[in-house]
Amino acid sequence: MAHYSSRRRFLKDVSVGAAGLAAAGSLGNAFAAPVIHRNAESRVGSGDYQYRVNHQFLQLPSEYTWQTTHNVAVDSMNRIYVIHEGREDLKDHPSIFVFDDQGKFIKAFGSQYQGGGHGIEVRKEGGDEFLYVAAYQQVKAFVKLTLDGKEIWTKKAPKESKVYNEEEYTAPKKVWGRDRFMPTNFAFLPKGGFLLADGYGAFQIHRYDDNGNWVNSFGGAGEGKGTFNTPHGLWIDDRDAANPKIVVTDRAHNTLQIFDLTGKYIETISGFGLPANIDSMGDLLLVPELGARVSLLDRQYKVLAHLGSDVERVQQTKGVREDEKLWLDGKFVHPHDACFDRNGDILVAEWVRTGRVTKLERVR
Repeated sequence: MAHYSSRRRFLKDVSVGAAGLAAAGSLGNAFAAPVIHRNAESRVGSGDYQYRVNHQFLQLPSEYTWQTTHNVAVDSMNRIYVIHEGREDLKDHPSIFVFDDQGKFIKAFGSQYQGGGHGIEVRKEGGDEFLYVAAYQQVKAFVKLTLDGKEIWTKKAPKESKVYNEEEYTAPKKVWGRDRFMPTNFAFLPKGGFLLADGYGAFQIHRYDDNGNWVNSFGGAGEGKGTFNTPHGLWIDDRDAANPKIVVTDRAHNTLQIFDLTGKYIETISGFGLPANIDSMGDLLLVPELGARVSLLDRQYKVLAHLGSDVERVQQTKGVREDEKLWLDGKFVHPHDACFDRNGDILVAEWVRTGRVTKLERVR
């Protein structure tokens, strides 16, 4: 039987995930004192995969605040879209922020997702680009928007799937459970349509056509090999164009699961610490891990580099998510999403109280 995994048990999951990455050993009081967060340039990575770190790349105007950053995406102009979960009690505050490729603020919208903002992706359809947003918790919907935030359509739980409580189809409540719809992230299929991960609800991967109509699903709660414990993120690995695959981050199992495009299970890749989502560019697969690092993988899913790893210290430090004084330059706390920009640099969004989006600029 799958274990229940939610924000309420997140810190426990972080500890378990980090322990799976490294034997912590006896640390004594080595990490007890606060660390002053500096802005000096630092580098992460190794060999051919080294990056300059800019933790302060994106700056909001004074009228807005970060409220737990969740996901990040870029469009064809290299503009950056950041969604944060947002505070349910600040209903007029936007959930989505847009920046240019120099980190300058452009606009904000999406207050309707406050308290439930989660996944965001940009998809090109014909000559136009659109935002896809997954909003979990009390919102419990997924949405297609223009790049300016105009709604094209909004969908709730797929009734045809027959896996949800009746409330989820019409008037969902802020209730967690395996019979609840709590969508987290998208993947776009090469021949049209998309996949949506119900990462906090029924643990299903739903397949939709281009118009957001449900087609089928696979997965569900279980111990692995085609079933999940928190299938939080997913992506289409098309690095082998003749044989594309679906990659799902089975977060609480600390693994990636690989499927063919029909949803047939192929294999499991272990050795991660709460992997949260996936992106790819060229030969590289990018895996942000809530267990305090970002990993780059090759075509065989072997690790090429760990970026900003702070696994052991974060595991042992209480309150690190809430206290910026405990953050280290060049180190991550809780990477929740990451994506490549159009130049091959990396943007990392972290699940921390005051929000943070870091730019990793590749050293060329």
